[in-house]
Amino acid sequence: MSRVVLVTGGNRGIGLAIARAFVDAGDRVAITVRGSAPPEADGMLCVTCDVTDAEQVEAAFTRIEEELGPVEVLVSNAGMTDDKLVLRMSDDDFSRVLDANLVGGFRVAKRAVTRMMRARWGRIIFIGSVVGSIGQAGQANYAASKAGLVGLARSLAREFASRNITVNVVAPGPVATDMFDAVDDAMRETITAAVPAGRLAEPAEIAAAVRFLAGEDAGFITGAVLPVDGGLGMGG
Repeated sequence: MSRVVLVTGGNRGIGLAIARAFVDAGDRVAITVRGSAPPEADGMLCVTCDVTDAEQVEAAFTRIEEELGPVEVLVSNAGMTDDKLVLRMSDDDFSRVLDANLVGGFRVAKRAVTRMMRARWGRIIFIGSVVGSIGQAGQANYAASKAGLVGLARSLAREFASRNITVNVVAPGPVATDMFDAVDDAMRETITAAVPAGRLAEPAEIAAAVRFLAGEDAGFITGAVLPVDGGLGMGG
């Protein structure tokens, strides 16, 4: 059955791979972008939206509802990094990342769940990170934002489970994207060597985990954190 799926930050990397997986499955897919739509966005509704702006979030959902219908599956993926050691990190450096990654996730989930409650069905999946459980030097802001998503997801899961709405987190480890390609060779080797599986994840592997949690077979899974990290976060 075709569903309406929204992937925030779906213009590249993990978000685009997730969106493409839903399109390939026959779903009606919208993605939010902050700039121009990617060439790979065939078959998707591209909506301009900055998740740090509540008015833009409202406008994006309104357009999606008018053109595709109410959002049934929300994948909250939009976010940012601003890596610095804590002694060099300003209050603004910290709060901007939390606003984009954590508060932005809250904004889109709150807007989506209003229609899901009426339908008595919904799937909300936050894209977290292994860093949210194990930490990372230079990423105090990013790690805090991703750890916060776990608490947010589990609170929402408790609030809406009786309405057949599940809320989960997929926590990737290092993923082979263009952003990772920009890292210097020595750092890439160090990061890859730390993964017990000995390699990076492919974006399609993250997308597969998301699609599973969005499906009917995962209807009794809620408040869970699903690691897709090659074992990097074991015990975290």
